[in-house]
Amino acid sequence: MTSFDPTADYADIRAGVARVCAEFPGAYWRDLDARRAYPKDFVDALIREGYLAAMIPEQYGGSGLNLTAAAVILEEIHRSGCNAAACHAQMYTMGTVLRHGSEAQKAAYLPGIADGSLRLQAFGVTEPTSGTDTLALKTTARRDGDAYVINGQKIWTSRVEHSDLMVLLARTTPREEATSKTDGLSVFLIDLRGKVGHGIDIRPIRTMINHATTEVFFDNLRIPADCLIGDEGKGFRYILSGMNSERILIAAECIGDAKWFLRTGSDYARERVVFGAPIGVNQGVQFPLARALAHMMAAEAIVYRAAAMYDAGHNPGVEANTAKLLASEASWEAAEACMQTHGGFAFAEEYDVERKFREARLYQIAPISTNLILCHIAEQVLGLPKSYGPGRGQ
Repeated sequence: MTSFDPTADYADIRAGVARVCAEFPGAYWRDLDARRAYPKDFVDALIREGYLAAMIPEQYGGSGLNLTAAAVILEEIHRSGCNAAACHAQMYTMGTVLRHGSEAQKAAYLPGIADGSLRLQAFGVTEPTSGTDTLALKTTARRDGDAYVINGQKIWTSRVEHSDLMVLLARTTPREEATSKTDGLSVFLIDLRGKVGHGIDIRPIRTMINHATTEVFFDNLRIPADCLIGDEGKGFRYILSGMNSERILIAAECIGDAKWFLRTGSDYARERVVFGAPIGVNQGVQFPLARALAHMMAAEAIVYRAAAMYDAGHNPGVEANTAKLLASEASWEAAEACMQTHGGFAFAEEYDVERKFREARLYQIAPISTNLILCHIAEQVLGLPKSYGPGRGQ
């Protein structure tokens, strides 16, 4: 790491990812978007080059890299005009599995994930009735001898149709019986193979972007008891660690999107001639792009600060949430500036601006809403009273 660029040590990784992405230009993504198809060839290429195994320890066939390296990989994918949503869960679920999974679980699954014969792309947390109130989850896992029986429903569970494994958060102790409000939830690593139609029903949800997201229904699904990650009832704490890494990695993707929008918008502003001069000579075109760049640079600094804290073993809850907030806002500002610079041509699919514009909008909402991030900062940093849910005003 240098004092100027916290990702300088990963320049070779960045260049390698860029080479892979160059094989998948805008036409590839436009075709997938039109068909709502999964980018299997792209994901396979990333696996083949070892980038999706970045965080898996070398003893299990991975590269043994840290979260900062993973952030660089995902940022570069988006900076290159591609989309990591098809595969990023394999990065951010690693935190939960590596920090809290048993040695037997790691030995059983990590080598296959590393070489691509197994895919861990599904993360089942959100439910229709609970939304962002994770502690209100109703999906249950009831212990029955040497097994757990799962019943319930998850929503916005992306890539489950393209995944062999799922990290699932379910309630093992009724909420009213839990010793504390954060106890009673447990995490499971479930092998999905052979279970669809036999305890699991998957229903795709068509959205404004090509995101391969679904509803998942569990009907008396029996899983071995050794699918439990860590201790029963402590899953919420384990998931929080994974959520920090998720928000940092999503923030890195947003930085990549912002860089793509700024490069694309600036190129067009230099090349597009109206009234006898490039439109980029006008401050009305320059200033929105310049302001978006300034905001992107500030967001990028906090993204890699949060990643460094995570890699050092700290709990960067505030920093991870702030990174996601600022990076998503920076990418959206850059998207708007790029859209305005292109004018009517931005709506033409061939420029890729409209596709990336739609994709960038998602991260203002997910994986955590802007308002909840602000609530977290207000309480945890400013010491202000809780403004939502039970205990509001305390």
